[in-house]
Amino acid sequence: MNHPDVEIREVLNARDLKAFIAVPWSIYRTDQNWVPPLKIERKEAFSGKNPYFLHARWKAWIAYRGGEPVGRISAQIDDLYLQRHDPHTGFFGLLEAPDDPAVFAALFEAAETWLRSEGMRSVLGPFNLSINQEIGCLVEGFDSPPYVMMGHAPVYYGPAIEARGYGSEQDVLAYELSKEDFKLPATVQKLLGRLSDKMHLRQVDRKNIAAELEILRDIFNDAWSENWGFVPFTSDEFQAVGKEMFMIVPPEFTLIAETDGKPAAFIVLIPNLNEAIADLNGKLFPFGWAKLLWRLKVRAPETGRIALMGVRKEYQHTRLGPALAFLVMGALYKPAVELKMEKVEMSWILEQNQAMRNIIEKVGGVITKRYRMYRKEMV
Repeated sequence: MNHPDVEIREVLNARDLKAFIAVPWSIYRTDQNWVPPLKIERKEAFSGKNPYFLHARWKAWIAYRGGEPVGRISAQIDDLYLQRHDPHTGFFGLLEAPDDPAVFAALFEAAETWLRSEGMRSVLGPFNLSINQEIGCLVEGFDSPPYVMMGHAPVYYGPAIEARGYGSEQDVLAYELSKEDFKLPATVQKLLGRLSDKMHLRQVDRKNIAAELEILRDIFNDAWSENWGFVPFTSDEFQAVGKEMFMIVPPEFTLIAETDGKPAAFIVLIPNLNEAIADLNGKLFPFGWAKLLWRLKVRAPETGRIALMGVRKEYQHTRLGPALAFLVMGALYKPAVELKMEKVEMSWILEQNQAMRNIIEKVGGVITKRYRMYRKEMV
């Protein structure tokens, strides 16, 4: 199908990538809840330095109208996903476009044409860029800004994706826990009391970051291994994520729970960087660095996100499983309050993960956002 007023150009060089990164600014210019990403971080994420590209390949396109960039999309093929799940499923992601069917059609046709040429028969997304990064299209919860490393979208994105023949594949949820509503019910406190001699809690040892990150990665990959769409973190990926994370996460927000002297669970609470960068308009220069550092170190964010958490699979269907989860979650309450943190988001949570949802809801969590993953079978 031709769209004569829409021109699609592949991202081929640094100038194209700069234009690709800038597209969201035109889409969200009147959206008060959008948080402009740091452009320097986006450039790094799309560079060859990103260890994701050691096991994945991608293409990206920009839609132009009248010589001006108006939309964008990416397509990815992840070898680890192909090996673990379906050898003929590719991804789409990084979608941004105006409320215009012609632009959406042209973008999806570009992504699907390339994926088809690479032997893919179905498309899944959005992934920005992988399941271990930002996923899903926001379909509920448009009235508040996203937390760090979570997405935002206009209300028309979901219907526009469906209009291209995509159907709902999986929903993921964001829960919010407020300082006032967080609680450990009496039954949970009794459970923790009965099992206290079996569980030991410690902070991540910042003097041995590489080794500690391997422990966290091992727990995470084991804990999440049977979840929908799971792709394991590689060592390179987790080391890169962890080293960046430890630059902004206080030591008391990175915890490991042990049983019988062995690491069994962990949790990481990240200060909500989006709160600190919202008014920087994507720029760290000339004064953005100073503002960001001051906001993180002096006027700490009032919100945070539990983005990484896991309990080893062998404990998940025993009494120790929920006890470990409650232990690490409860241990964050005091340091979070001391840093004047008012709210914490737990995301993302698979809608079908009822066991984890029950744990979060027992301590006062409330669903605030819903993100949807879509699939299309290509013909």
